[in-house]
Amino acid sequence: MDQKEVFQEFTRCKEDPVYFMCNYVKVTHPIRGLVKFNLYPFQKRIVSEVQAHRFNILRKFRQAGCTTIAAAYSIWMAIFQQHKTIVIISKGDAESTELLDRIKLMYDELPSFLKPGLVESNKHTLKLASHSTIKSRPSGKQSGRSLAGSLLIVDEAAFIDNIDTIWAAVYPIISTGGRAFVLSTVNGIGNWYHETYEGAIAKENSFNAIDINWEEHPEYARHEGYEYLYDIMEAQDPPLSIEHWEEVTRSNISLKKWKQEYECAFLGTGETFIEGSILENLHTQINEEYYNKYNRRMRIWNDPDPQYDYLIACDVALGRERDYSAFHIINMYNGEQVAEFYSNKTPINDLAEIIAKEAGLYNTAYVFIERNTIGNNLIDWLFNVLEYENLWTDEKGDIGYQVTMKTREILLASMEELIRRNVIKINSGRTVQELLTFIITDTGRYEADAGQHDDLISSLSLAAFGLNNLIETTPLEHTKILHKESKPLGMSLIKKYPIKSFGGMTQEDLRWLMK
Repeated sequence: MDQKEVFQEFTRCKEDPVYFMCNYVKVTHPIRGLVKFNLYPFQKRIVSEVQAHRFNILRKFRQAGCTTIAAAYSIWMAIFQQHKTIVIISKGDAESTELLDRIKLMYDELPSFLKPGLVESNKHTLKLASHSTIKSRPSGKQSGRSLAGSLLIVDEAAFIDNIDTIWAAVYPIISTGGRAFVLSTVNGIGNWYHETYEGAIAKENSFNAIDINWEEHPEYARHEGYEYLYDIMEAQDPPLSIEHWEEVTRSNISLKKWKQEYECAFLGTGETFIEGSILENLHTQINEEYYNKYNRRMRIWNDPDPQYDYLIACDVALGRERDYSAFHIINMYNGEQVAEFYSNKTPINDLAEIIAKEAGLYNTAYVFIERNTIGNNLIDWLFNVLEYENLWTDEKGDIGYQVTMKTREILLASMEELIRRNVIKINSGRTVQELLTFIITDTGRYEADAGQHDDLISSLSLAAFGLNNLIETTPLEHTKILHKESKPLGMSLIKKYPIKSFGGMTQEDLRWLMK
């Protein structure tokens, strides 16, 4: 090229990072070796999004080339923009070193007219004569401090334990004009990456959410115009068939791994109390069509229907901004959660009045309360002060349910069974969120993950146990039901009733009574 053509080519690369990457950046491909970084359409879209928005968060599938895109974008910015600092944070030292090595390879393979010159090159830093610097660092509690940057890139953010601390430290530095590109495959629910991504989707923060699908990748699913690529794949030993890629991959990993690593599904980490695929299904069934009562403490999906019986199950807290008092109202005919109360600022007497009022509205609902410590105070208010009588009693005639370590496991098992069998329909996103972060610890305990709550789970487990108990001991009235497609819980849960008789009869199948 003559001097004019070099100037034109340099200008075009400066103005268009996609053109620069596709024509001049080289990367190492696991099959084809050192090749030009010819971006696929979904990869070009990622670059365009990063260019268009200050803060970006990318949810990616495995081997999508997104870390390589971040590396190529870093070297483009360092070459064509002066006095910029790009800070890349990776999970560990090995990852941060490997990433900078990719960037150095990209720089080394560029033609001379695109190289401003090296000033410094070591394990964690690449400084160019453009006065721009790329710093690649492992994550650590102090990673964000003293690293002022024009662009912050966080690679595999969902796998960095202290990413929330790093973000809190680095945000003031980039808040006055810097940019951020956060990318990761998903790694469970309730971590900073998941919450930030969900916030971006809900428009609750400044991040732009970028989503990609594995089917967009020409190496995973057939696309027109890539026949040369499929010929190369078929020529491998053994041959790689694009038609069978999904089938082969899914046969070699678990369903959960497939959903998490290729379908980018936010699932439980594998230690959740409720199995991951069930949690995913619950998440898709969340119903946002509700109205509020009691200063937004209570959400109502369905008003009382005179044809149905209802159950209210309550887990009690002091109402002093620590744990939450929570109760669910469940339709006993079809198991649907019709209302939910959740508050950490409601005193016991106020909570009792709310429960008594709502129980009256919901056809004198059965009220199921744990009677541990302050639960007894709630029972006293309901029964003795407010004179509400439809309270569940145990076999000894005591009001409420005594929760111990042993009985808590029974409650949770009842809840898991009814959720797994789709007997209970959960409408609340808050309840589902608690289920997503309710885990089995290394010691085998069932509890909320660090920084999370389980008050809605406690009340839901009481509701599940109460449903089982009341349906087994309460006659089911067969009335004309508007929703004929709904199957009554009594028919799905009850099999045989034990009946004591002077005639020696011990069991009788009573299902004929429901016909």
